[in-house]
Amino acid sequence: MAIQRTYDILRERDRNHDCSLHPPGLCLRIAASAELPTRFGDFWVVAFTMGDEGLDHAAFIHGDAIDGEAIPLRLHSECLTGDAIGSLRCDCRDQLHAALTTIGQMDHGVLLYLRQEGRGIGLANKIRAYELQDQGLDTVDANAALGFRDDERDYSVAAEMLRALGVRSVKLMTNNPRKITGLERHGITVAERIPLVSTPTDHNRDYLATKAARSGHLMEHGGTADPEQEDWISAEQETDVA
Repeated sequence: MAIQRTYDILRERDRNHDCSLHPPGLCLRIAASAELPTRFGDFWVVAFTMGDEGLDHAAFIHGDAIDGEAIPLRLHSECLTGDAIGSLRCDCRDQLHAALTTIGQMDHGVLLYLRQEGRGIGLANKIRAYELQDQGLDTVDANAALGFRDDERDYSVAAEMLRALGVRSVKLMTNNPRKITGLERHGITVAERIPLVSTPTDHNRDYLATKAARSGHLMEHGGTADPEQEDWISAEQETDVA
């Protein structure tokens, strides 16, 4: 009950923020919160809404992470094919589960689940990109052929969610430097980066190599990687340079 009162206070505090201070279409509010026991540990889920025209987002909070500094954080963009269906074309589900497992074993931490399917291009366009990848394009060139950048995500939503939770600085679990700059651009301090690297498979090897070679992901040994993966990443990058 004490935890519930904390979230009730948080929701009431968030209710009174001034939407005129935010860009048009970016005024998230805490809509609800509830206890959420999971296979990864005990969490609280906080739902954020932008009203009838916007997508809902969620924060999954383990331990006392409200109004904190240097909070372990994972930003996870929705991936229906990976997260729910178990697609082997990407490592999204592996990263989601690894992040939740890690946070569940910590004293506290937060995972923000952002409704930015396909790195911000939406589900239908992601499947269109898959069609082009089946024809031989990599993920970057497939997005470009559809008129998109390789990553269309906007981290202002994540920054607003963190501000509503009172989180001022984070230890970000990521391999993607754009997430660091994206948060810092919107006023959230990234005190540390925690690698979160998954082991490649025959199905996602090219996808991960493209992340490293063309999208700037830092795929060094760390997180859930093993030494053999580190050698694989180095070989792929050297091939790309050559």
